[in-house]
Amino acid sequence: MNLTRDLIFSILYILGMTGIITWRRKQKDPALFFYCGTWTFALMLTYFIVLEIFFASFYFLIPLAFFSIFAFFYFTEKRRLMNGLIFNLFLVSFGTYLLLLLFETQNVFIGGIFALIAVPVVLILLFGVYILVVFLVWNGIIVLKRESRSLANLLTLLLGIALMLYVGTATFLISYLPAWINVFLSGIAVILIYLFIVFYNFMTVSFLYQFNRPRYNQDYIIVLGAGLINGERVSPLLAKRIDKAIAFYWAQSHATLNPPTLLMSGGQGADEKLPEAIAMKNYALEKGIPERDILVETNSTTTLENMRFSKELMDRESGGGAYRAIFSSNNYHIFRAGLFAKQAQLKANGIGAKTAFYYLPNAFLREYIAILMLHKKRHMIVCGTIVGFSVLMALLTLIV
Repeated sequence: MNLTRDLIFSILYILGMTGIITWRRKQKDPALFFYCGTWTFALMLTYFIVLEIFFASFYFLIPLAFFSIFAFFYFTEKRRLMNGLIFNLFLVSFGTYLLLLLFETQNVFIGGIFALIAVPVVLILLFGVYILVVFLVWNGIIVLKRESRSLANLLTLLLGIALMLYVGTATFLISYLPAWINVFLSGIAVILIYLFIVFYNFMTVSFLYQFNRPRYNQDYIIVLGAGLINGERVSPLLAKRIDKAIAFYWAQSHATLNPPTLLMSGGQGADEKLPEAIAMKNYALEKGIPERDILVETNSTTTLENMRFSKELMDRESGGGAYRAIFSSNNYHIFRAGLFAKQAQLKANGIGAKTAFYYLPNAFLREYIAILMLHKKRHMIVCGTIVGFSVLMALLTLIV
């Protein structure tokens, strides 16, 4: 019976994956990871439920409850940092569920899944810091070779060097320092762990935000501006943002015969010969977008202003009536841009253009620092509390 059940689910999985891949490859936006991942999760959950029915247990209700809570918050408002925390609680509950189910059923398939999860976790716990240092330094060198040597492009390299120095210092000097100094310095480790948890939560919610798939019923697509080449030409990075919006424009046009309006948003920098929005409009016109379907907003200089001024323009164009809008940016930037849209009281979520893989670590690190600055008071309180507690414990160690 067990073999028959597993065989049936295996055949269903293969047939479903084949059908999804065949179907999605015919679409302009295949999104294979999203659809294949959804099918995998749905069939896996069904398999676990069927398995528990045979064993008269209902452990699946635990992760299902956490996932339901996450789904409620996520689909109510995608632009929440808290969504990452709730999703991670679901992952912990799911791992606990797999362990309980493994002990209950002794199922080989579940054992394999648990091993796939457990082995990387153990390796990360044992060698994660060293792997991270090597990766950051390597990535920093690659970015320097392919991009300009600005401070923003040095982030991964600087972080890798800083971690290398910290690990080396903690490893070789700890035995030579007085106990009270080691107690004080342990506060640095706690702060690093806290910052890593915040970073992991940010990466989780940024990853989840990539799955935003707006319906083809939009009135506007805001395209967020970026710097121009020689002050007049659209850069490759900015071109990807526009191309993403254009792809959605044509997809909605074909699906509903009612294309959205592209709203190019970007002012003129001190070193630019024309506003970014004008250069973006010219690029879109060259790509075949009718001029009647393009609006320009030429006053903004920050992402927050992009959202505020675009909202004002859309409010005027719609005569104060209701409208639907999304925005387009690079995939690493859309979550923070969504936070600014929320701050501007603009109900809009983002679609992300792909970014070169080698550039993503540096880009996400820059976004993470920006997120820290958005909530700097909260993080300063936490880090200050850790430092204060470390000083107190160091004094007690010195006195005792």
